Amino acid sequence: MPRFWKRVFLIALDIASLIFALWASYAIRLSVWTPEVTGERLLLAAFAPVVAIPVFIRLGLYRSVIRYLPEAAIWTILKAMLIATMSWVIIIFLVEMAGQGIVPRSVPFLYFVLGTLLIGGLRFAAKWLLVSGTGLRRNEEPVFIYGAGPAAAQLGRALRGHGNRYVMGLIDDDPASQGRDIGGYRVFSSSDLPFLIERYGIKEIILSMSAIPVAKRPAVLTRLTELGVKIRSLPDISDLVDGRYIVSQIREIEIDELLGRSCVPADTTLLDKAISGKVVMVTGAGGSIGSELCRLIVRRKPKTLILFEASEYALYKIEQELLAVSPQHIVPVLGSVTDAKTVERAIRTHGVEVLYHAAAHKHVPLVEANILEGIRNNVFGTLTVAKIAAAQNVESFVLISSDKAVRPTNVMGATKRWAELVVRQMAIEAQTRPEKQVFCAVRFGNVIGSNGSVVPLFKQQIAKGGPVTVTDPDMTRYFMAIPEAAELIVQAGALSVGGDVFLLDMGDPVRIGDLAENMIRLAGFQVRNSKSPDSGIAIEVIGKRPGEKLFEELFYDHNNSRPTSHPKIMRADAMAGASCDIDEWLRDLEEAVEAEDEARARDLLFALISAEDPPKQVVEHG
Repeated sequence: MPRFWKRVFLIALDIASLIFALWASYAIRLSVWTPEVTGERLLLAAFAPVVAIPVFIRLGLYRSVIRYLPEAAIWTILKAMLIATMSWVIIIFLVEMAGQGIVPRSVPFLYFVLGTLLIGGLRFAAKWLLVSGTGLRRNEEPVFIYGAGPAAAQLGRALRGHGNRYVMGLIDDDPASQGRDIGGYRVFSSSDLPFLIERYGIKEIILSMSAIPVAKRPAVLTRLTELGVKIRSLPDISDLVDGRYIVSQIREIEIDELLGRSCVPADTTLLDKAISGKVVMVTGAGGSIGSELCRLIVRRKPKTLILFEASEYALYKIEQELLAVSPQHIVPVLGSVTDAKTVERAIRTHGVEVLYHAAAHKHVPLVEANILEGIRNNVFGTLTVAKIAAAQNVESFVLISSDKAVRPTNVMGATKRWAELVVRQMAIEAQTRPEKQVFCAVRFGNVIGSNGSVVPLFKQQIAKGGPVTVTDPDMTRYFMAIPEAAELIVQAGALSVGGDVFLLDMGDPVRIGDLAENMIRLAGFQVRNSKSPDSGIAIEVIGKRPGEKLFEELFYDHNNSRPTSHPKIMRADAMAGASCDIDEWLRDLEEAVEAEDEARARDLLFALISAEDPPKQVVEHG
């Protein structure tokens, strides 16, 4: 039955119920089955539904779907009947003032009680009949799917029989879809969500990502996080069909979906040019960036993939994962990048053609507290791998660098800048040799979910009930997703002509305070603040840690950057201003590290950077 006729039927039923309640009130009060029918009583009986129905409409008794009527709706029915009864009493008073008859004082009270029982009882009886055996059961949680269309309806039907979720309906922003039934589900307007959440007791909204345009997703997510419910997402229906997901894998919304980064599909030509059919080695293969690089590489069918990793458990974990995808041509190598013999043996034995150097100590406070080890691994580890790669005629060497290498204020950033300078020096030397070798670096900001990053820390703190600790809420950082970073790294390597530093488009910087608040809301909690001091999860400011910058930069000189054929990749010529003798600096730094002179080693780190980039007035900006 169309929604309009359902409402007409419900209004007619309410009118009949109210007239019956009025007749019963007189019958009970006068103790007779057939109270006398007079003109005054007929007039008052006519006024009862005339006054009540507009009140019922205004309070939304005809907006809710009977099948999904929550128990809390009884309070709305009580309120509606109370207002309707009081309005009717005013009419009674006016009629008595006109001398048209007297109504016993107990009749309005009996009318209110009987009317409430009939209006509410009939609705809940109808709900019981509609859901009995096939509808919402006691242990099921009511949810909405955001997004309408065939894909959303298919996902809704796929949820039936899986877990304890019960799909109440679909939410859509298209006025043409609202009020319709799609695949058996009613489509509601997103503007009605606050009302629907309260009425149906909704604790969770599931996003059908395929039904929401990419450009609109950030705005939708931002709006939903303000509602105080948990936001999750369902994969595209094609992913379900292809077997990449199962229905039970409803996942939490990832914070990168809230950042609103525009999606540029990977250039498969560049990916194939870089790795297909080649012997590829990844150092730091078990780390967050290294492991994602390995997942990407193995899908492009390399001749062999060498996993070089210092952590036994991390190496085992990534090896087992990749063997499930490609059982052949995966070679695990356990060793440190500072061990020249192990690195040389791995490259020479397998004839490595492409090398991605992702091995690094990158946690800022830890490297700040362990300066010598940070230098050994990040600077001399890079030097060892790069020199052996050059000696073994590796065709392409790509260093994974960081935005913290730009005017660094911490040891980690300084070591990454030294690593960039080492690669620059190797590129200069490669130009003097007949063999075609390419050395380059790829610089980008934080990757969401990487080991030691702020996002997993925030997730753990939220799971424990808070507080969420931030060093400075006004601090800004650049973020990108790990898969996107891996794709851009490989593509940048394919674009290199040698000696360049590639800069990945990181989008707009994110304020850390906003990131913390959004993550709390995405988890379905409120932020504890002056407006809600007794509920929600608090954000605690702990102050900046040693070496941390308020803002990060991606460029030493914006004028030195040039676009490439890829819209998300820019090139900065690392040869520009190359005047420092890195070899002499490396010898001095090595002497300081061997002597375990931490203070001198730190001074040398920053002295080279100051010599390379003379002090000037710099306006940091996000």
